[in-house]
Amino acid sequence: MLADPERLRESARQLLASPDNEIFVSAASSWEVAIKYSIGRLSLPGEPTVLVPRWLAESRVSSLPIEHEHALEASRLPHHHRDPFDRILVAQAQIERLPILTADRQLASYDVELLPA
Repeated sequence: MLADPERLRESARQLLASPDNEIFVSAASSWEVAIKYSIGRLSLPGEPTVLVPRWLAESRVSSLPIEHEHALEASRLPHHHRDPFDRILVAQAQIERLPILTADRQLASYDVELLPA
């Protein structure tokens, strides 16, 4: 969303741009970006420790911290998806009653609202 908005569908860009929608970005997403960058699986125009805070400050998003309740709920989810970052996002979405904007169709196996990215 922040690094390459052109990859999003037009409908997703409209949802994100609308002042009527509150947008949350999970700390899990920053964690995933940092980990993938550090192991060479994600290319960015600079260090995530600089880029991500700047992108977050420049966009109108609210931070969604990872709470103990989220982490514990992630362990209770069925193992439809093994990615720990996606599992924590699902747990957060379920507990906080938030949809997830994603292109990952594997998440459809969970009881969570998905918005196509």
